Parts: sequence; C-alpha cells; structure tokens
Amino acid sequence: MFNFRTIAYLSGIISLIIGIFLLSPIIVAIIYNENYLLNYLILSAIIPIVFGVSLLVVFKHHNIYLSIKDSYLIVTIGWLTCVLSGTLPFYLTGTIPSFTDAFFETMSGFTTTGASILNDIESLPYAILFWRSIIQWLGGMGIIVLSIIILPSIGGGISLFDAEAPGYNVEKFHPRLKENAKRLWLIYLIFTVLETVLLIIAGMRPFDALCHSFTTMATGGFSTKNASIAYYSSPHIHYIIIIFMIIAGTNFSLHYFGLKFNFRQIIKNEEFKYYLCFIIFFTFLIFTNQVFSSGINNYEKAFRDSLFHVVSIITTTGFTSVDYLSWQQFSVIVLFLLMFIGGCTGSTSGSIKVIRIALLLKNSSLELKRLIHPNAIINTRFNNIPVSTSLITNVLAFIAIYLFLFIFSSIFISIFGYDMESSFGAAATCLGNIGPGLGKFGPTFNFSHLHPIGKWFLSSLMLIGRLELFTVLILFSREFWKK
Repeated sequence: MFNFRTIAYLSGIISLIIGIFLLSPIIVAIIYNENYLLNYLILSAIIPIVFGVSLLVVFKHHNIYLSIKDSYLIVTIGWLTCVLSGTLPFYLTGTIPSFTDAFFETMSGFTTTGASILNDIESLPYAILFWRSIIQWLGGMGIIVLSIIILPSIGGGISLFDAEAPGYNVEKFHPRLKENAKRLWLIYLIFTVLETVLLIIAGMRPFDALCHSFTTMATGGFSTKNASIAYYSSPHIHYIIIIFMIIAGTNFSLHYFGLKFNFRQIIKNEEFKYYLCFIIFFTFLIFTNQVFSSGINNYEKAFRDSLFHVVSIITTTGFTSVDYLSWQQFSVIVLFLLMFIGGCTGSTSGSIKVIRIALLLKNSSLELKRLIHPNAIINTRFNNIPVSTSLITNVLAFIAIYLFLFIFSSIFISIFGYDMESSFGAAATCLGNIGPGLGKFGPTFNFSHLHPIGKWFLSSLMLIGRLELFTVLILFSREFWKK
C-alpha cells in the first residue's frame, strides 16, 4: 500500500540534513564565546544525525519509486521531522524551557510564519538567534527541494516536488526536476548574499544583516530585534528590505529567466503584473488614507511605511517598521484583507497566492458574460493559455476550504477568551504564514499569552497553510488510506 521503507529512508535524509545544518550554531557559539551552550548545541546536532544515519543504514535496501500517496505522506512527515529536530537547540539550551513554546517557535520558523512566543529577542544568545533565522531560510525554499538535489534519483520525484512546492504554476518549471531544484536554490543563495552585502553597506551589523537576509528571502519575518525593522531608522535599510521582499514574493522561475536576460518572459507574465498592481494600488490606498486622515507632514516616511507594510503583508514576510494598529481603521482593514492574497506561486510566500485570486476574478467576470450569452463558449485564459475547468474547480475549492479553515480557526481561538479582532488576526496570520496579526496578536504583542492548546492548534494551522492545505488535509480522508 505505502512504500514505508522509502518513506523512512527519505526521513533519514531530511533528519541528516537538519543535523548538518545544526552544526552552524555551534560555529556561531564558538565565534561569540558562548561556550556554555556548546554541549547542548552539540547534543542537538548529534541526535538528528544519529537518527538520520540509522534510518539510512536500516532502510538502505529500498524501492526508490514513490507513488503520489507516498509523496504526500513523506512531505508531511518530512516537515514534522524538521520541526522536531529544529526544536532541540531551543529546548535543550533552556532558551525556551517549555517544549510547547519551543515547538511553536520552530514550526513558525520552518513554515516561515514569523509568529513568536519570545518576549525579549535581543537577550537571546547569538547562536540561538542564528538558528532561529536559518530555519526560516531552510523552510523558505523547502527542505524537500533540498533533499531532491542531494538524492541521485527519486522515482515519483515530480509528485514529491509538487506536494511540497507552494502554489500552482501555469508554466511547469520541472521537466528536469533535479537541475531546476539546484537552480532554485542557487538563485535563492545569490539573492541572500546580495541582500546581506547591501544591508551591511547601509549600516547594519554583519550578523544582523545575514540573519535578516535569511528571513527576508524566506518571507519569514523573524528579526534579531524586539522592534523588528522599526529598530532601524535608516530609510536605506527599509528600502533594501522592501526590494528583497518583493523579489522573494515573485515566482523564482521568473528570476531564472531574468538571470538569462529573458525579460520578455517576465514582462508578459500575467501573475507578476497582478502582483505589482496589487502592491501599487494598496500602497496608494493606505498612503492616501494616512496623509488625509492623520495630517502627516513627512510624506516620504508615510509612503515608505505604507509601501513597507503592504509588501510585508502581501508577501507574508511579517516584518514591521511601525505599529500599523495605530493607523486609521481603514488602513488596518486593508492590511487584514492583504493577509488573504499572498505572493506569487513558486515564491516563498504563503496565503492564497496571487494566481488563485487572479483566476477567481477572471472567472467571476466571465461568469457574468456567460449568463448574458449562455450559448457562447467563453474560456478563462491566463498568460494566453486556456485554463481547464478542473483547474478552476481546484482554485474555487482551495479558496472555499481556506476561508472555512479561517472561520473555524477564528472561532476556536475565541474559545480562549479573545475578542473577534484578535481571533481573526491569529487565524489569518498563522494560516497564511504571515507573522503579526491583529489585536492581542498584533505587531507589539506576541503569542506567549496563548493557552498551550491554542499554540498546538495554531502550530498545525501553520503547517497546513505552508503545505497548501491539500497536502496535509488529504491525509485525513478515508480514500487516501484505501488500497
């Protein structure tokens, strides 16, 4: 029924990868003389390495073929393996003494959500801050994609990639899966290095620049500062981060075309046009509201803050440069609605994704024409490609289930005594992998005050959102477990 030997073998690969990356905070601890952490960090690395190697040895004789069912199962198991392994440095060092809190923080990191239970981030050791940033960087492109690069061949690898990779891509990018996975990670690495260099030039400390580059490119939003990007008053730093958030929220296949100087593919990409139009339009709305309602005289800062938060929310990064809950209610509502859009498919962003919103708008508009002309054949087209009815049905089903989960999650969080604004904010931000929400979960608060049951629930919601709903929810269907 299921190829459990291969699933166990791949879990070993993933555990080993995380164990190897867990060596990095050990190096940071040595550099910054945090010797009191070394024993715990070494143990944190040894456990997943030994576990991974054991699985590889025990299940080395396996059938490499993966069915579609196997792919869905290994992706979910793989992410849980990442989170459990990534929890070790927080928990064993005592930085986060509660396992529930450590699990929540790690799940938030790997799913690039950015929601936190930490009240004083700046008091954390450098090694822990570094690990907290790098788990977002790993989660951004996807540890499954990384494992595809390392494995020489995987039967059913395309289905594994599709099960993990966020969003629907009209232009399939993987006729040669392994080569394209390498390209994605190379582009990801290049942009990370470039942003780090630019942030250092703009005046940010090298350590902070590297950590913020990790979390920007992952659209994760973890910061090394309590005030997030508001800690930095430099407009240059703000604009650099804005630019790279936009880059991270763009389909990475377009970056590949850009590096090949094939700009025609970028210009004619309809999703990218919608993406930029959303950013421009909603920035204009919030900027106008701020200027006319608040009597702001510093127009550049008002524009920068408006643009920063529109980009931060729509790309689901979650960085903040001001407390947006202090803005006019109109602006807050606009930002809340942006939590349901997300970036482009094939990016590191979460939420519904621009392409689904665009297809919904196009199909709704054409449905009015079909009512007027019932005998006419009117097809929905995207990038001048006819979109199948099955895809439209998939998009509508996804959005319907997404909204149902949002409503159900909001009701669930309200059980713990939170008002409607806070409950809506917590559900939207965790399901969309955004970070800060509204009310008691806004940019000046965190999730530390939430009941442990609520934290476990939101942790599962982050994973469901990161894996595009169906990958996890399909595991709960009766059909999935039938032979």
